[in-house]
Amino acid sequence: MAKMYNVSRRDALKTITILGSGLLTAPEITAMSSKMHDKTPEKDLGILAIGVNRRGLAIALSACRYGKMIACCDVDTATFGLFQKRLREYQDEDAVYYTDYRAALERKDVDIVTIGTPDHWHARMIIDAIEAGKDVYVEKPMTLTIDEGIKVCEAVKKSGRIVQVGTQQRSEYEGVFLKAVACAQMGLLGKTLKATVYLPSNYWKELAEFPITDPPDSINWDKWCGPIQKMPYCPERAHRSWRSWLETGYGPLTDWGAHHIDIANWALGVADTGPTEITAEGTFPLGNELSYQILVGEKSSFDIPNHFSTVYNYKAKLNFENGNAIIINGQDEPPEISKVPNGLLIDGEKGNIWIGRRGNFQQFEGSIPDKIEKDKKLQQKVDDKVIELYNNRKPIWMDAELLWDILPTAHMKNFIDCVYDRSKPISDVFTHHRSNSAVILAHASMLLKRKLSWNPEKQKFVNDEEANRLLSRVQREPYKV
Repeated sequence: MAKMYNVSRRDALKTITILGSGLLTAPEITAMSSKMHDKTPEKDLGILAIGVNRRGLAIALSACRYGKMIACCDVDTATFGLFQKRLREYQDEDAVYYTDYRAALERKDVDIVTIGTPDHWHARMIIDAIEAGKDVYVEKPMTLTIDEGIKVCEAVKKSGRIVQVGTQQRSEYEGVFLKAVACAQMGLLGKTLKATVYLPSNYWKELAEFPITDPPDSINWDKWCGPIQKMPYCPERAHRSWRSWLETGYGPLTDWGAHHIDIANWALGVADTGPTEITAEGTFPLGNELSYQILVGEKSSFDIPNHFSTVYNYKAKLNFENGNAIIINGQDEPPEISKVPNGLLIDGEKGNIWIGRRGNFQQFEGSIPDKIEKDKKLQQKVDDKVIELYNNRKPIWMDAELLWDILPTAHMKNFIDCVYDRSKPISDVFTHHRSNSAVILAHASMLLKRKLSWNPEKQKFVNDEEANRLLSRVQREPYKV
């Protein structure tokens, strides 16, 4: 049995968890932050956090160890109280609060921006931030549509700004995902590979309609909806479960899928391209026809039942020009080897690897990890390949002396390092766009209930206008990208 990684190098810090989890006391955080801050470059960065609820809060606080929170922004003022309380654990001064991020972007003392808003706002905010001369750390998935992803990639390429996407599996979890990619690219699994990504079917136990209410006074609902068509308000559409609504997400497909399919793309050598053929199936709570009409703007959200609407019970196969394939499985349980509810199985003619994670627990198992564990020279070769994949940087989990740098996240540290030396971050917008596109392409096949052909160079469906309408969404002024 190969090794199951479980915070091995962190065992000495069993009482310490990732910052942002709320499990550390203020004195513990203050002491830890002081120790970590000693390693910070002389010039502290000015930080703007856009979206400060939940994940937005977590990534904002992650950035705080590398600089000073100058400003924060959220369209819901009810989030500011908790943010202010947590920020006091990192700095004595308050951040200036904004409800319009564009005003905050005008500040000359802001160097970097964290974006932790719902997905439908990401593209517009990234582009506005880089045009204002800022570097950006944005939560995954980077965009809601393929068209938005193309525009973000064009803007980043033109500007030369640093943009890191929050797919932390490229930096963290003791490197098990990087090791799997290294093994695949070294040929240890074989030449022709298949990656099966196991995802949750959905995030709900039953479908129930939610009462439509007036938004609370604290939230500007028009701004929350932003680029997408205006929707009726209910709490579930806002801070709670917005990824379970067609208008604002794809459910687990782009939530967990943004992580695992990203690794699958990388391992199979298709990180810079896309599939050529997609076959998929799935069940849509509103039905396929009505769901399509919502996505292309032919129906209003006010005209449909107010319940969760993203696809469930789904499966897809994506074939690539190099002969490799990715399976997305939201129907079956993960293989018996799995100790976590979702993950990634990579198969080749020479062996297999299972990788998965949950919380601080991660797995790296299978016939290839068994082989590596018994061969010290092979272990070193894999580690060398990992460093190469990590843009020739040594990942900090390889260096015990840099243990503190694991906290709050290695992924944020990679972003900050790239901000200072202007090199490409490990989760760049270009490869992430391709991973996110793969999921959206699978979703299109599920929705249309047929095989689709895709041209990865032109980023268009082949001779299929019905499918090509799904590459973008109708957007509202003045928020459109």
